[in-house]
Amino acid sequence: MPKLGPADVPEVKLDSAAAFIENSLSREQRRGLFEKPGTTLYAIVAFTSKSYTGHAEGEDKDPQVKVRVTECEVARSDEDAAALAAAKRAMWRGRQIDGTLDEVGEGPQRPDDALLDVTASKPTEGELKEHKRRVEERRRAEYVR
Repeated sequence: MPKLGPADVPEVKLDSAAAFIENSLSREQRRGLFEKPGTTLYAIVAFTSKSYTGHAEGEDKDPQVKVRVTECEVARSDEDAAALAAAKRAMWRGRQIDGTLDEVGEGPQRPDDALLDVTASKPTEGELKEHKRRVEERRRAEYVR
């Protein structure tokens, strides 16, 4: 991998594979995006770097890195969308205070703190496991009948 100089800031390109985004959208959200141009949805996404374009010595080309969305959850209620929008605004305020809006920095140290209120009302991992166990028990009971 090529080494970047202190002043080099790679351009980030979004990879075209969007399966994680599509899979996280409901049918209604997909239709809304198509039928109502300008629709905004809020989501939590995870990006993973997949490839880079280095720059050869003496070349006057900026370095690039391609990222792919590898995890995505789209807000499905107004409450979730409002919480994500509030978290985004809180993170943006933090970047303003940190002075990282126009420079590469570490970014927010704990962006998940902004979501604690909304995540408190969501199911825990234990509740999800219990739900899956009950669903499996019902399937088995129906299969035996």
